[in-house]
Amino acid sequence: MRVAQLATEDDFDGWRTAARALAAARVPADQVVWQVGERAGDLFGDEAVPEAVAGAFSVPRPFVELAQSVVAHSDPERFAMLYRMLLRLRDQPGAMDDRADPLLRRLEEMAKGVRRDMHKMRAFVRFREVETEEGTRFVAWFEPEHHIVRVNAGFFVRRFASMHWSILTPELSIHWDGESLTESPGATKADAPQGDAVEEVWRTYYGSIFNPARLKVGAMLKEMPRKYWKNMPETALVPQLIAGAQAREARMVAASRADIGGNARVAWEALRDEAAACTRCHLYRCATQTVFGEGEVSAKLMLVGEQPGDQEDLAGKPFVGPAGQVLDKALAQAGVDRSNTYVTNAVKHFKFEQRGKRRIHSKPNGSEIDACRWWIDQERVLIRPPVTVALGATAARSLLGKVVTISGSRGQPLKLADGGECWVTIHPSYLLRLQDKAKAEDEFGRFVEDLKTANVRLRDLAA
Repeated sequence: MRVAQLATEDDFDGWRTAARALAAARVPADQVVWQVGERAGDLFGDEAVPEAVAGAFSVPRPFVELAQSVVAHSDPERFAMLYRMLLRLRDQPGAMDDRADPLLRRLEEMAKGVRRDMHKMRAFVRFREVETEEGTRFVAWFEPEHHIVRVNAGFFVRRFASMHWSILTPELSIHWDGESLTESPGATKADAPQGDAVEEVWRTYYGSIFNPARLKVGAMLKEMPRKYWKNMPETALVPQLIAGAQAREARMVAASRADIGGNARVAWEALRDEAAACTRCHLYRCATQTVFGEGEVSAKLMLVGEQPGDQEDLAGKPFVGPAGQVLDKALAQAGVDRSNTYVTNAVKHFKFEQRGKRRIHSKPNGSEIDACRWWIDQERVLIRPPVTVALGATAARSLLGKVVTISGSRGQPLKLADGGECWVTIHPSYLLRLQDKAKAEDEFGRFVEDLKTANVRLRDLAA
């Protein structure tokens, strides 16, 4: 067994020198023990790394960049995994292009984790002012998941070049005096200051700019996990701000409506304009445009389809193609005036497969439906329809937040989270796909009856 001795947990240069020499000597990966510092090595590891051979072979630049990140990961197998990849590149120079390779994918995930941890450190380090014999120093405490302190030090030197500061972590501490960067052993949280006079001002500012209308707790926790809260002054306010968000949002909505004299049309137009630039999922890349809802914002009946089709995508309006013509015919027979309804779709961009010159409809998946739910939720906040008709299973999933079948939910009122009722029926495009004329006529009749039922229910609620 060969023992490769590294100076520190993030010793990329040491790993690269040893890995080059071992690979040039064709030492198999399972014959190398990677050891950091003075810790006891492998029981059978007793041979030194061979001398480096100049110009043995080269590797692609992307691998070097990948290795620089992976070396900073906390996985104890990272050095061995990188060496295995290096051996593969020696014999297969194009191995970095094999995106399905489990080893390469694992290394890329590790590099991603390191980059994420570096971002968290830059975002969540909070300096506190301390008076020392040498003058004012700003001290911060941080607990990284990986060995990122040295590789991240340059960012803080550039950002806070004129300050004298220290960042304390359990593994390593770094210090800047305005001219040079030094290191010291790891510290404990007790070594860091617990607060300063500026923090009360900062908490007041943070509380003032907190916008409850934009609160997404899940997204917030993804970007700012709870483990970082204890180190930042403003996060002491987060629980109470979350708790009061709903009440504050209600007050904001009421105040905004009062300011515009109850003109929901203005708010709807702003929402439509914002949706025109939507990039919440990948569908915007191929679609011609966002197809937003259409109709009176005072409408009491909302019709929700699946997604725009080819003609809707080109026109920028919902239900103007063949399915829209079927819907208009059914509404007329049901005694519903479309001009008094609000018509929209669960997904606002056209998803399709290109077949020659034709664009063939492709059913949106769950993540695409969920990404677009934000827009239809905002439409419902503004319009507040007592009755909503879900045209198809995709619309029903968007409105109800779960998968339902048309056969199991048709013909009965389903309660929505905002208090309105949902009635589920088929999508008019289903009728266009039926080859059996008798069945198509029968299904169209049932569709008309569903619309009649919803319209009668709307009148009953208004009575």
